[in-house]
Amino acid sequence: MLCNEPEDVVPYDAQDLGPLDRRFKAVPVAAWGRDAAEHAAERPGLSDLPTPLVTLDAGALSSNIATMREWTQRAGVDLAPHGKTTMAPSIWRAQRQAGALGLTVATPWQLTVALAEGFEWVVAAYPVLDPGVLRLLSRPRSARVLVWADGVEVVEAMAPHVRDAVVPVDVLVELGGLGGRTGARSIGAAVEVARAVRGTPGLRLAGVTGYEGAFAHDDSPASLAVVRTYLSDLRALHHRLLAEGLYPAVPEGIVVSAGGSAFFDVVADVLAPLHDPAGAIPTRVVVRSGAYVAHDDGFYSGITPLNRVGGDRFRSAVHGWVRVVSRPEPGLALCDAGKRDLPFDEGLPVVQAVRRGGTGATEPLDGAEVSALNDQHTFVRFPGTVELRVGDVLRLGLSHPCTTFDKWGLLPVVDDALAPQPVLVDWVRTVFG
Repeated sequence: MLCNEPEDVVPYDAQDLGPLDRRFKAVPVAAWGRDAAEHAAERPGLSDLPTPLVTLDAGALSSNIATMREWTQRAGVDLAPHGKTTMAPSIWRAQRQAGALGLTVATPWQLTVALAEGFEWVVAAYPVLDPGVLRLLSRPRSARVLVWADGVEVVEAMAPHVRDAVVPVDVLVELGGLGGRTGARSIGAAVEVARAVRGTPGLRLAGVTGYEGAFAHDDSPASLAVVRTYLSDLRALHHRLLAEGLYPAVPEGIVVSAGGSAFFDVVADVLAPLHDPAGAIPTRVVVRSGAYVAHDDGFYSGITPLNRVGGDRFRSAVHGWVRVVSRPEPGLALCDAGKRDLPFDEGLPVVQAVRRGGTGATEPLDGAEVSALNDQHTFVRFPGTVELRVGDVLRLGLSHPCTTFDKWGLLPVVDDALAPQPVLVDWVRTVFG
């Protein structure tokens, strides 16, 4: 635990990093060669850190993890948060410590990282076709891993690599829909996949799964109705597999899984009644929301289910900090960050506040907006009523955490990004390969 931190604060990576150096763009020159934990224990301020910068807010991270834990408990479902959002094992561990059943991953490599981190329950949300990984999963292991299949041809591609399995590979049949992403395009097609899994040595049919976020991108009544219809079809698929006796005995539990970060409330409404881990046919409903842990000030802040269900809200834990480096014409400031540093796929960053000269107290700034990003520059437009000078540092609200973390191998954790003078208290290491 870092010095001067409350005992209930989860430590991230500073205690294990060792000396800081130039490999990470968030590390200030003055800290090169310094032990990361000792440096963080001194609680340096933002003015001691370089720009451009993306920070994590310690309080917001902890609050978001607790809020999601409380929601899943009320909803009566399990949580296996999607690890691809952060690819930060120390954040994964904090989620597990707060009660997450396991972790969800999106690639074979991410799966191996999760297993190396000791996760005992992993949803591999894709068809695992890599021969080496399939052979790894076919050997005795302490972790339960569930992979996906959405076509008979996927099952046939897996079969040669699992026929000599010492332990079976658990498979979830993925239901999709026309215009969606992966997934069998009808309940009938999904049943054929289930039959293929049941008939393949080395594989075990363990449940059904899908991703409702492929069918809606806002929370309008029409979009919510589409999501609900899809989830009802997923529930119907599960009941059909039960009725046809296709499920084998699965002591660890049949799994019904859905739920990204945008519609997990609807997932609970439709699927939570199936959750019965201690029943005659043990069944777990598992949501896979991942973006909640960092949240944002853009896409997810607008679509989060907590806007609909009330109660505690998620808080943005990710912010950009950029320095004005040029004032080439009236009403335009160029800052020292760009697409290599900030997300832009789900909306441009939003100007929230300014630190005058890079050292002043953080104060709100209205009227300025980001109009464009180049590789290494941010274009900020502002009216004559706003004053910006070279050397000022802006705090930016970001949109889409999933394309924020992958730009930073090491992220500073500050106590409170909204405080007048935030201070560094820890570091988070990401592993994106």
